[in-house]
Amino acid sequence: MGINFDELKNKATDTLREHNDKIEGGLDKAAEFAKSKFGHGAQIDSGVDKAKGFINKFDDTPDNPPQDQQRPGQ
Repeated sequence: MGINFDELKNKATDTLREHNDKIEGGLDKAAEFAKSKFGHGAQIDSGVDKAKGFINKFDDTPDNPPQDQQRPGQ
């Protein structure tokens, strides 16, 4: 009985696609906490930006949809 790495990769990719906004929100909260405790805001922000860039590779929707495609109330 071994680990099926393809299945694990597919589950992780699906999770990144489905919960992109929640993951980014968690990164923002963690970054604010770390900056309040340790400082080094520029380095933390840089790391968060890189992590978000990686996460967005799996997102099928653009972060800034065209004006005519935005959800109501935005």
